[in-house]
Amino acid sequence: MLNFCSLYSGSSGNSLFVETDNTKLLIDAGVSSKKIEKALNDIEVDPGSLDGILVTHEHSDHVQGLGTFSKKFDLPVFVNQETLDAMPKQRDKIADKNIKKFKVAEKFSIGDLDINPFSIPHDAANPCGFTILNENKKISIATDIGHMTNDILKNLEESLFVMLESNYDPEVLKCSSYPFSLKSRIAGPSRTFVKSNRWKNDFFFIKIRFKKCNAWSFK
Repeated sequence: MLNFCSLYSGSSGNSLFVETDNTKLLIDAGVSSKKIEKALNDIEVDPGSLDGILVTHEHSDHVQGLGTFSKKFDLPVFVNQETLDAMPKQRDKIADKNIKKFKVAEKFSIGDLDINPFSIPHDAANPCGFTILNENKKISIATDIGHMTNDILKNLEESLFVMLESNYDPEVLKCSSYPFSLKSRIAGPSRTFVKSNRWKNDFFFIKIRFKKCNAWSFK
């Protein structure tokens, strides 16, 4: 069994959940600890049963509740050094024993899940996506990718499920009320855009704009 659930997704906050029969992981904690706890309870998962939290990058919509949630349930946080250094307010809430550092592009395991972090283009310290494997099943997560690269595509190959985040449309952005400086940042090479018929690959992509509790199971 390999289950995936989007607890929250979007500019207001992101948090994902992955489980097997033996391992439960949260990926990012971009809403309040209280909201994450409720979302997990809604899908009948005890927050205290989690084996850890993976962190993609330090932006607030991905780590807002990270420190508080880790502290409340005594959960390990898996994060690369640069991302950890870029979120001092969250880092200070996490017990030293619960800080588990990884290096991007170096595989590691949590329970019966094999994790492969890979670099993504985004305006953060050292942002990454993850491929997550259990036996012969593989899912991939790449949020806030600024543009597609051959390395990302290589990592996504043979996935049963791929979650990509696209969070703006170029034409809508042009007509928005955002100041020019913000428009320039959003439209830069480290931000993500939506374009019809952009993906023409043999494997399955999901472009997300849903907010919470969308689930998939891979038997």
